[in-house]
Amino acid sequence: MGLEENASEIHNKKDQDRQIWTICLHSFSDLTSVSPVVFLYLLKECYISGTLKAMIKFRALQQVVYLVLHNNPQPGPATFVVQCLTVLPIFGAYCEGFSHLIISSLRRLLKRATTPLDSFEVNDLAAQLFLDIVVGHVNYDERIVVKVLEVFDVKLTDIEKIMCQLKPNNGSSSDIATEFIEQYTIKLVKSQSYMEAVTLLEHFNIRQCGQSFLLNMIDNKQFKAAEKWATFMGKPMLSLLVHKYADRNMLKSAYDTIKKNNLQQDFPDVYHRCKESSLKMLAEKGCWDVAEAKTHNNRQLIEYLVYLAMEAGYMEKVDELRERYSLKGFYDIKVPESTAQHNRYLRLDELDVGDIIWVDEVDGLCYAISHIEGCKVVGLDCEWKPNFVKGSKPNKVSIMQIASDKMVFILDLIKLSGDVPEVLNDCLTRILHSPSILKLGYNFQCDIKQLAASYGELNCFKHYEMLLDIQNVFKEPEGGLSGLAKKILGAALNKTRRNSNWEQRPLHRNQLEYAALDAVVLIHIFSHVRCHSQPAASTEGHSQPAASTEGYVKYYEWKSHIASFPHG
Repeated sequence: MGLEENASEIHNKKDQDRQIWTICLHSFSDLTSVSPVVFLYLLKECYISGTLKAMIKFRALQQVVYLVLHNNPQPGPATFVVQCLTVLPIFGAYCEGFSHLIISSLRRLLKRATTPLDSFEVNDLAAQLFLDIVVGHVNYDERIVVKVLEVFDVKLTDIEKIMCQLKPNNGSSSDIATEFIEQYTIKLVKSQSYMEAVTLLEHFNIRQCGQSFLLNMIDNKQFKAAEKWATFMGKPMLSLLVHKYADRNMLKSAYDTIKKNNLQQDFPDVYHRCKESSLKMLAEKGCWDVAEAKTHNNRQLIEYLVYLAMEAGYMEKVDELRERYSLKGFYDIKVPESTAQHNRYLRLDELDVGDIIWVDEVDGLCYAISHIEGCKVVGLDCEWKPNFVKGSKPNKVSIMQIASDKMVFILDLIKLSGDVPEVLNDCLTRILHSPSILKLGYNFQCDIKQLAASYGELNCFKHYEMLLDIQNVFKEPEGGLSGLAKKILGAALNKTRRNSNWEQRPLHRNQLEYAALDAVVLIHIFSHVRCHSQPAASTEGHSQPAASTEGYVKYYEWKSHIASFPHG
């Protein structure tokens, strides 16, 4: 084919697409004389002629269908949609997507309608469509069945009416319709379509299914369907559900069910266990302030929170809570020895750190930078006050820790950036941009992002030289830096103070030690691996066991991970 012929064919194809779209727009502008089959055909042509992604085209057509349903489809928009759904299976692969499209468009139209939009026969047509789908005359999955019932508000009386017309001499139409729905529900349960089965029974207000149905859903871990069914059935079934959740130790689900249905007085013990479990989870994440707020001044829960703080070794939190709530006697409680052994944490004095120096003015900053510039390797870390309000802006980075092997400087970034921003920028540039000082961090990409967002006016946080993120070398699957410290140095880090208030001044001594430890431990991990990077010297012609092989490999992986930021 020549170039001219090819260009002509493309031009003709564009003309055809434009013609199809013009016909569609013309037809959609007035549906008075457009049959459901023609409407669906034109809808398909619109869909296949576009070049956009499927989801974008779907949403665009959804809006189009919503608008054209205003344009006098006969005998009314709801009836027109039922007729479309009846013939839609002949369009094969487009059936499922288009059924959701036109139903959702009609649902939106009906929500905004202020007057009835249709003839009374629409319920009969929808009931007939429901029966045709169930018996297999029209091919749709159970999700469309539920949507048809809901959007057209098909009632049991509508089903009865159609069944009577089909089989006029079949006895009580009410019993036949109910039995028909129950049989279909059994079929849905066997195919494990529990949510659809529950929705069907709820829609027709059928309550014959009892405890066995609920237990079946719980055994198959269909908890959302079980909750929906129990809520529909009432308090006895909700109580059974709570008991089953408690037996499975699903305390969060039990708590939600109790609270949502005002069952606190019926399950005081379970409710209290749920609250304690919630506090423990928050304490393990270091969210002590949130945990305290969740107690709602309940003395029993506050005492439990104090015990959790004691168990975690967070004694300043113990003191704080005891003083705030006038608690007595907690120093007589001893943490179990097994717990104490399990919670063996690394201490700052074990790393032979000489001093922690707080830096919040020019002279201290200049001294710190002078010391750090004489180091070949330093550890970096940052802390900021957590923000527990969903969707809110993160707080500014409060402090930056810079550690040598014997000394840790903690810079009050909030105060220094406010008092002497130029000096702070110049001093940190000398460290962070230096190609002769190796800077160690852990998951430091997060800190880089937060520093840039907090202090965008400072150029020192826009570029980093000789930065090594230890997380990229070890990729410790569990426990983060704490787990890595336990693996390399034999003891984990106590992270209970991670989410404390880093904007309070002065910081508590334990906060300072926590912050210092997070930075200086990086140097000791690095030094440990470097010292064990060579196999031990042989004795009497035999080499020592290769216990340091991992360290040997890891040490020579450092170079490939040392980087500058931003890249390129």
